[in-house]
Amino acid sequence: MASDASRPARDPAGAAGRTPAHAPAPAPPSAPTPLSERDAEAHVAAHCFAPGPPARTGVELEWLVWRPDDPGALVPGAASRAALDRLTDAGPLPGGGRLTREPGGQVEISSAPAPSLAACVAATRADLERVRAALADAGLAAVGLGLDPHRSPPRVLDHPRYRAMERYFDRQSPGGRLVMRATASVQISVDAGDESDGPRGYRARWALAHRLGPVLTAAFANSPLWLGRPTGWRSTRQALWARIDPGRTRPPAPGEAPGAGDGHVTGHADPRAAWARYALDASLLCVRRAAPASWTAPPNRSFRSWLRGPTADARAPALADLDYHLGTLFPPVRPRGWLELRMIDAQSGDGWTVPLAVASVLLDDPRAAEEAWRATEPLTRGRALPALDLWLRAARHGPADPELGPAVRACLAAAESALARLPDAAELRADVAAFADRYAEHGRCPADDQLDALEGRPRATRGGRRPAPTEPQGRRPPSRRLAPQEASE
Repeated sequence: MASDASRPARDPAGAAGRTPAHAPAPAPPSAPTPLSERDAEAHVAAHCFAPGPPARTGVELEWLVWRPDDPGALVPGAASRAALDRLTDAGPLPGGGRLTREPGGQVEISSAPAPSLAACVAATRADLERVRAALADAGLAAVGLGLDPHRSPPRVLDHPRYRAMERYFDRQSPGGRLVMRATASVQISVDAGDESDGPRGYRARWALAHRLGPVLTAAFANSPLWLGRPTGWRSTRQALWARIDPGRTRPPAPGEAPGAGDGHVTGHADPRAAWARYALDASLLCVRRAAPASWTAPPNRSFRSWLRGPTADARAPALADLDYHLGTLFPPVRPRGWLELRMIDAQSGDGWTVPLAVASVLLDDPRAAEEAWRATEPLTRGRALPALDLWLRAARHGPADPELGPAVRACLAAAESALARLPDAAELRADVAAFADRYAEHGRCPADDQLDALEGRPRATRGGRRPAPTEPQGRRPPSRRLAPQEASE
């Protein structure tokens, strides 16, 4: 979501792998004012949740870039860059969105914050149409899959942030480079919420966003293949994110909280202090330094430890360093003044409108929020937030999981009803209903279409549900499984 007067400005390279073409490396702060640990915690708590009535919606669409006539071929970074440069040189996108690229050459469209769901969809469609046309003129296509099933592309953007990120992830997991270069997502932004205790309050919306996270992961899982073989996961992308660096990519611990288990979206603990602890305890991914110095962060140093003692280059952190550090945290729900939902795989074609509509109305419509809360109650075992195991089951099995399947279907039904109460949402309501009928009602998700195509089976749209994951599913090509530390639950 692009910035506006009431939201934090978006650093062009301040989120995972996004930067405009030819963007220079930003200079580190000069003569920084020393930052105390207490001031840092207060800053995070105050700026990551900006209370206000839920009113606006935004979306970021990431796309893989392929040659339609040869999907497995590597696309040189210069080819997609030239196509997009011609587009941006022609003027702003018609819907007011922002066009950026990611380290592996993926393309991202970030909408401006819109006053309604319908306005967000209309503006983003206009921008996407222009981007698709520009890529097509260059013999390229924007492809909506959560993970490139054919390739492990090289990094095409040379920026000190990305060099430091690769070095950092290389110390953590072999999946870090793959996440940077070969994944794509639908990221949905909604207002944090007001100060009330009800479903419009930021406390309840934070909790509900996390309860919906595994449901959305399962419903829209769309990354089951890598290098032409099944990985054993419906959402390999989410499985990778959960494993590469738990201190910056996993959701907060579930914990007990007021209101958990009472069936209502009310009375929840304040998440601001917990998020401040999460942020300061996360390891440093990079430290900005003047060119030509490397941004590589010292190993085994958290931001909190940096506050307590300078790094090897003897520089104490400033407020600008803290803000930059916050942009290097990648949990499935990230507070940025608003709430950013990051757990949804990219969707084929115009399928992105369905998760956008579902997530938006389940959080913004009070009746739908109550219904979604009740639907997810059995998943949390009486705690405020779901445990990591549920996120991993969602990524592995999708809606075929016997506990997640009913919650997915109930949440889609609640979203469809909420869309019926919105003006100008008839098309979105029909799209959600069609998605539920095609996938969720049969325990399927978009990943199953890819698996069916790999096996040469007709794509199932009706008929009996797919068997549960514990039942025989017939012969499949050998899985190209993730490394043990990434694939084990």
